Amino acid sequence: MRIDLHTHSSVSDGTETPAQLVRTAAAAGLDVVALTDHDTTGGWAAAAEARPAGLTVVPGMELSCRWFGPDQPPTSVHLLAYLFDPDAPALSAERARLRDERLGRGERIVEALAADGHPVVWAEIVEASAGGVVGRPHIARALVRAGVVESVDAAFASLLSHRSPYYVSKADTDVLQGIALVRAAGGVPVFAHGLATKRGRVVGDDAIAAMAAAGLLGLEVDHPDHSEEERRHLRGLAAELGLLVTGSSDYHGTNKTTPIAACTTDPEQFEALLAAGTGSAPFRD
Repeated sequence: MRIDLHTHSSVSDGTETPAQLVRTAAAAGLDVVALTDHDTTGGWAAAAEARPAGLTVVPGMELSCRWFGPDQPPTSVHLLAYLFDPDAPALSAERARLRDERLGRGERIVEALAADGHPVVWAEIVEASAGGVVGRPHIARALVRAGVVESVDAAFASLLSHRSPYYVSKADTDVLQGIALVRAAGGVPVFAHGLATKRGRVVGDDAIAAMAAAGLLGLEVDHPDHSEEERRHLRGLAAELGLLVTGSSDYHGTNKTTPIAACTTDPEQFEALLAAGTGSAPFRD
């Protein structure tokens, strides 16, 4: 079996609709794909309806979180959540808050860019998102369309970077609270790309151990942004803490160059993940 447990559609910051994404997964020879859009379950129904025969679609989400450690500034972390109840009230309320936070943040970034003469218009960006959760990738694509930058990557390396004067932070969920919300909704929380130092500052082993004590069930080890050394370290840490190990592409369509199925999950680990999730079920034959 070939299993990719981290992909994004146009419902958040990918470029393919959920229907297109599941067809891409099948064409790439995947047996299982998880749809994990940012802070939303909005693509689940469309992915289930368009699912090609023989492909299993795992309903999931990527939750925007922060690690608040002692004697250090908060660190942005992402939590993959699988097989949770989408109607669980507390988790539903939190993801609605995160979507509103992301929307307000995007509008503030665009207003600042426009005030300095960059040809971007918030209403046009929202319209181009076609109902998706608007975030920095949508702003990046607008900057590309306007000829301000050559690519989405170039936008994130300059105008939209954490060091840019246009950067606006957002109030993400405390990761320990996020883990508790996912577990209470019957879901399986997995720490996404936790040692991707190429993305910026990462948390230490003490933070991951604290997450495990709070109910974290897995680590995303095989990820395109992890070096071989980082993967070895995470694999050893997962064994030490008794956590599942997953692998995935973090596919975003043309927003990133990484192809779907670039990294995959071991079938035994996937079966253990399925056994741990009680809030919802995969879409499959």
